[in-house]
Amino acid sequence: MPVSVLIVEDEPAILELVAVNLEHAGFAPLRAESAEQALALLRTALPDVALVDWMLPGQSGLALARRLRADARTRELPIIFLTARSEESDKVAALDAGADDYVTKPFSPRELVARIRALLRRRAPQLGGLPVEVAGLRLDPAAHEVRGGGRPLELSPTEFRLLHFLMTHANRVHSRARLLDAVWGADAALEERTVDVHVRRLRQALSATGHEALLETVRGSGYRLREPAAP
Repeated sequence: MPVSVLIVEDEPAILELVAVNLEHAGFAPLRAESAEQALALLRTALPDVALVDWMLPGQSGLALARRLRADARTRELPIIFLTARSEESDKVAALDAGADDYVTKPFSPRELVARIRALLRRRAPQLGGLPVEVAGLRLDPAAHEVRGGGRPLELSPTEFRLLHFLMTHANRVHSRARLLDAVWGADAALEERTVDVHVRRLRQALSATGHEALLETVRGSGYRLREPAAP
């Protein structure tokens, strides 16, 4: 599944330039010409990263960033400002509003793609291709392989994605709604008990190598994969 990027830009030529370059780089662009359009889109789809222009019709990009950070559903959404405003005070204001990075116009499309990839490596490691290991449980996304203590484990594609997300966000409690967004997608019309079914199946698969205890149920909150403390 390609990484989705929400572009919030009111200049049609720039919007298409960014979208085309992102498509060529393997991303899936989503387009919005205002903060209001972006918020409407976000009610049905949760992108992996957002590119936000400061000067937008109606609500500004700065106000949009603040709203995204105030909403539990979009609080962790990586945000890059893409704007002609280049003063230091502007950059400080954007970062204070919750931006993760700041790119000024005119910009290099290649640099923008590199910035997006670098941000995703920091903020959303499950979108990268690097192996991750917790307590002898190793998941290699490039090879689509999971091993426990060196032994291969058989997982369905959904269980693989679920385990990948939990391993790259170890020690954090994730609600069922958050897991639905992260693993199935925000537009998936599924009940939260779907998560319970797949967690149960994932535990059964992990039990083959004794790693099922890593996956914990936090009563009333959700699930987490706990990384054991170093001895």
